[in-house]
Amino acid sequence: MVIDVADAGTARLLAVRDEDPQREWDALGEWWPDDYPGVSGIRDRRAGGAWMAANPSTGRLAVLLNRADVADLADDRAQSRGSLALESVTGRSPEGTPPMHGFNLFEVGPEGARVISWDGAELRTSPVPRGTHMIAHDDLDDADTPRIATWLPRFRALGPTEDSPDWATEWTSLLAESATLAPEDDRAIIRDNRPHGYPTQSLLYAVASISQEGVEVRDHALPRPAHWNA
Repeated sequence: MVIDVADAGTARLLAVRDEDPQREWDALGEWWPDDYPGVSGIRDRRAGGAWMAANPSTGRLAVLLNRADVADLADDRAQSRGSLALESVTGRSPEGTPPMHGFNLFEVGPEGARVISWDGAELRTSPVPRGTHMIAHDDLDDADTPRIATWLPRFRALGPTEDSPDWATEWTSLLAESATLAPEDDRAIIRDNRPHGYPTQSLLYAVASISQEGVEVRDHALPRPAHWNA
């Protein structure tokens, strides 16, 4: 995920969702009218939660990324992480020791942007400073993550999104350029993780803008898993 933070409550992002293609999902919509009225998100049908969620009434958006555990939590004891983004955009962030597998939860709202990280042992909160950043399954701007080391300098070279009226097209064009890499390449953003031992592949990407004027999200399904639409 690529993030550009301008000031408190103002951010733009480009996020790619990797998931098992056999796990069904629903495109952006208000799928939780009873529990989370007014909240839009990309819904996982199996667990009923969301990978990304937005709440225009509160000016909040959240995106969930998996993170490795340092503790050995059995799958049958782990709660779904799908509620995290939904709870976040209603003002309820994770705290304590969540009975879940590891995660990075990116949050942006009126008070600013931050990443809440859980590795099974410690829950940490890291403010996201002004500027362009990337995060995957480790820390923010982790230089040991090949896709971040390769592409973060390129996204930063495009300049602040607040200076570009067509930032989303510029970022998406760079994402398309990254897709010329083989999807199993460690540097790839559009990914096929099966050679690395995971069943997940890139299924969609979304661009979002959050400011005092509101929250705007657009999602785009890839034509087939791990393949860019040329």
